[in-house]
Amino acid sequence: MKQSEGFTKLVPSLLTALAYVVAFYCLSLTLKTIPTGVAYAIWSGCGIVLIAAVAWIIQGQKLDVPAMAGMGLIVAGVIVMNAFSKTAAH
Repeated sequence: MKQSEGFTKLVPSLLTALAYVVAFYCLSLTLKTIPTGVAYAIWSGCGIVLIAAVAWIIQGQKLDVPAMAGMGLIVAGVIVMNAFSKTAAH
């Protein structure tokens, strides 16, 4: 989204829109087997971590230790939900 500069550049804007369509389609597929709250929590948590990784690799943005620790807790929460929750599909 940042590369689109407020949706003023055509190609990055189209890529952003396409990525959102794909993301929501994939989320809709998971909702067939996983409860909405669990699916959204996993989707949001993974999205935060993946976007931070992309921003680091492509845009050179760096995170401080508290930010990385917080993201580690998000990943740990997703792992706990998937490994131990009876509401998540296995």
